[in-house]
Amino acid sequence: MLLFLVRHGIAIDREDPKCPAEAERYLTEEGIKKTREVARGVAAIAGKPDLFLSSPYVRAMQTAHLFAAAMKYRKQKIRKTNLLLPGSDVAAFFRELARDKNVESVFCFGHAPHLDEVIAAALGSKRDATSLKKAGAACLELRRVAPPSGTLVWLATPKMLKKLS
Repeated sequence: MLLFLVRHGIAIDREDPKCPAEAERYLTEEGIKKTREVARGVAAIAGKPDLFLSSPYVRAMQTAHLFAAAMKYRKQKIRKTNLLLPGSDVAAFFRELARDKNVESVFCFGHAPHLDEVIAAALGSKRDATSLKKAGAACLELRRVAPPSGTLVWLATPKMLKKLS
């Protein structure tokens, strides 16, 4: 299975007086623009996705929607999961992922540092080896989903991915 992990784009700053509750924080105009460009870049190098999973937080769902548009994936098919929320159980995430037997390519949209913890678990590391930037992405090839065992295929910054679009 190919597992693509995408950190949400640039969201409204927590210190902004207009900032809503954490779950409702949304992408800024700059975040939308940059994430759309990143999504086009990823679409140029990734195959057809079988499944999109997203944290239910607004900024992650917005990021998933931008990727869905770029990859011609129906937004209505995006599945929300609390297992992509910050601080959620990484092992439980992989167990949920293993339930989708006929899936070869999965895109997941979430938050730091949780996505870095997912990468570390897939690589068999006890410590985070990555630090995804906002709208950054990684691709892992999983030999086994649960418990996870895989290889990091690529890790890219938004700047790199935008150049592919």
